[in-house]
Amino acid sequence: MNKPQILLASSSKYRRQLLSKLAIDFDWASPSIDESPHLGETAQELVLRLAQAKATKLTKTHDHRFIIGSDQVATFGGDILGKPLNHDAAVLQLEKFSGQEIVFLTSLCLLNTQSGKYQLTLEKCKVKFRTLSSSQINTYLLREKPYDCAGSFKSEGFGITLFESIHTEDPNTLIGLPLIKLTDMLIKEGIGPLNN
Repeated sequence: MNKPQILLASSSKYRRQLLSKLAIDFDWASPSIDESPHLGETAQELVLRLAQAKATKLTKTHDHRFIIGSDQVATFGGDILGKPLNHDAAVLQLEKFSGQEIVFLTSLCLLNTQSGKYQLTLEKCKVKFRTLSSSQINTYLLREKPYDCAGSFKSEGFGITLFESIHTEDPNTLIGLPLIKLTDMLIKEGIGPLNN
């Protein structure tokens, strides 16, 4: 059996599930990079840098022809959302988001290891939160316990119940891998999912 040409630079099971929707063979590996923001770096600059860094990191240990890197941050009022780490901090975060909008920034990089060239893009997804009562916030947090998740919710899980609306060109962007843009990138490389 031939080894897949494509490597997903991620340990996220959600990204693997999304990529599987394209019905292409791929391997995956964790790039294990430092994801700390640089001094003065904007959220957009951060996610674009990290997507490229994840793809580039695995060229040293893997010989796949194409490597996919992706990163995501959620922002509120222009600030990157952090992880609450405990229940009380999560309550404070969700109270702040009640009736408000947050923006997910999801970057995508497709690196061709043979040519050394890469395609890099950034997708936005705006999410409007419902007006949430204290009871609703506690019900959600006790059920899902998203204390290690930035923003105190898991949009791919029960956290979807917190949202009033989602605005994006690609619904997969919210979960962390913009498949429409990825398909465009693969087509440019001559390996689109619809190719025979």
